[in-house]
Amino acid sequence: MKKILLLFAFMISISMVNAQNYLDVLKTTYHSTTLGNTENDSETDVSNANIEMYFPVPLTGDITMITGFTYENTRLGLNNLIESTGQGVEDRSSLIMTRLNLGVKLDHGNKWSGTYVALPKFASDFDDLGNKDFQMGGLALLEKRYSSKYSLKFGTYISSENFGTTLTPLIGLWYRSKNKKFYINATLPIRADANYSVSDHFSVGANLITSIKSYNLTEFNSDFYVQEESIRFSAFAAYGFLDDSLILRGRVGLDTTDYGVYNQGDTIGLQVLTFQVGGDDRTRLNNEFSAAPFVGFDLIYRTGL
Repeated sequence: MKKILLLFAFMISISMVNAQNYLDVLKTTYHSTTLGNTENDSETDVSNANIEMYFPVPLTGDITMITGFTYENTRLGLNNLIESTGQGVEDRSSLIMTRLNLGVKLDHGNKWSGTYVALPKFASDFDDLGNKDFQMGGLALLEKRYSSKYSLKFGTYISSENFGTTLTPLIGLWYRSKNKKFYINATLPIRADANYSVSDHFSVGANLITSIKSYNLTEFNSDFYVQEESIRFSAFAAYGFLDDSLILRGRVGLDTTDYGVYNQGDTIGLQVLTFQVGGDDRTRLNNEFSAAPFVGFDLIYRTGL
């Protein structure tokens, strides 16, 4: 079911995505939920904190260097795991991802531009960092600006993961209405925002965030990894302070994230979106998580371009 939802999130990208007249320099996000278990009545509290920072540096009129940093920490229980091996992990595990965002944006002329970013990261429980914690990703996006109201984007995201290589086609749109009250800003299937300004500083909207990534687990000398497949839908209300340079958003939504645990070395090769090109004959070591409501907030520092 969750694979169908992830595919649906990609398919709706035909009508939605990112070209904008502002930049979110700093964004902090926190949300919490309680996820159930599809096989029994056990539950686990899940908290997720995310910090993203971006620092564009213009080099020439046609070249802008992109630098940034992403930190994410998910706390949850994985102790419903591995009855067959007799092993478990701590009641509360931390899945941590730290990533550098290093690249360039080039003006190709005729209203076309390209963004090319290298995304090296460490993703694990950070108990004992090693080679299995390091993963390498990359992003390439071409953007065609048609007018001041909208532009389209096309590209690809690729990343090495503990389960193999994930390849994600990207499609995007940025649209702003004539009265500037409504906009859609999305890069799908990764994320999307739809926002309507009720007043000068207050707005409401909807948000979609998805991810497919993995974390190496080493606590208690385990030799496992977690594959996260996540879709989070939410509605939000936002208020802007300091001439809308500081924005606070409260969110309520549905979290469908699943955290599958597998043995290291148990891989699938290439995965495109949610489809394993060579099939998936891995043995999952824990039960599937069930979806649940969540609450959260975003704090965004935004500057005009």
